[in-house]
Amino acid sequence: FAAQRHVLTYMEDAVSQLLENREDISQYGIARFFTEYFNSVRQGTHILFREFSFVQATPHNRASFLRTFWRCFRTVGKNGGKYSSICCYLLTAQEYHCLLQLLCPDFPMELTQKAARIVLMDDAMDCLMSFSDFLFAFQIQFYYSEFLESVAAIYQDLLAGKNPNTVIVPTSSSGQHRQRQPPNDCNPLEGVEASLFYQCLESLCDRSKYSCPPSALVKEMLSSAQRMTFYGFLMALAKDQAINRALGALPDKGDLFLDPAMDQELEKLVAQVSGLSVSGPASSSADTANMPVRNSPRINSPWKPLHNRRKMDAESEGSNEETDSSEN
Repeated sequence: FAAQRHVLTYMEDAVSQLLENREDISQYGIARFFTEYFNSVRQGTHILFREFSFVQATPHNRASFLRTFWRCFRTVGKNGGKYSSICCYLLTAQEYHCLLQLLCPDFPMELTQKAARIVLMDDAMDCLMSFSDFLFAFQIQFYYSEFLESVAAIYQDLLAGKNPNTVIVPTSSSGQHRQRQPPNDCNPLEGVEASLFYQCLESLCDRSKYSCPPSALVKEMLSSAQRMTFYGFLMALAKDQAINRALGALPDKGDLFLDPAMDQELEKLVAQVSGLSVSGPASSSADTANMPVRNSPRINSPWKPLHNRRKMDAESEGSNEETDSSEN
């Protein structure tokens, strides 16, 4: 059980953090530190702003990172009406990578590019992608990274007519995500026989010590096709909601922009900021400070558009100039 849940990984990380911050931790006790650490592991917040080697160290860390990325940036996927999925922002791979680096500063660009290729099916990295398309492709690429490296090798061997039974399963060094040569999927008539492809993947899943999608779901997905290209397989994985549910990190695509718990927290923050924005200027008089605060109507946003602020600043500067000239 300890090995399956990677308990040793978390114990080593907890002790390492304890030693690095022992002066601060000594103020409230070691027991409280371990309690808060493992509570954060359970809640999935332990991966925030950590180095990539830790973020990708365990399946739970990867799932936690995916869930955190979705919850933090799901608003990128909607523009217009509340939780509307009709209109959405489209971003490039570089822009999505910048969002990933807000959570993990040393997140490798290569992983982002591989996820983008699943969506774009080519090397046009400057093309725009919707949040949902990128997110589900990124989930497959990030969570099943070692599995996909072996799948790429199997696919190349099948294309070349070789026996893929001697495929080398990636080791932990694959966390560095070496460059994968994208198979040639330009011609839709190309590809490999789907049934033979599945037999090789089933064997891979049986002997792999890394995370793999459920073989039964892969079989069901490949059973509807006679031939399959590499990127066609990756796209099918990304779009398969049964595989998404089995992984358990993200909601179904239809619920992607819904997060009631987070929405309640955001509404509380907006209400607090709105209350501050409508408060009058502070007075130096003690009597004024002791006066009861009048409830003001809630406004939608405390922030003014940028062009309005600039206009107000220009008017203010003009007013100051007039005042100065009148004084002179």
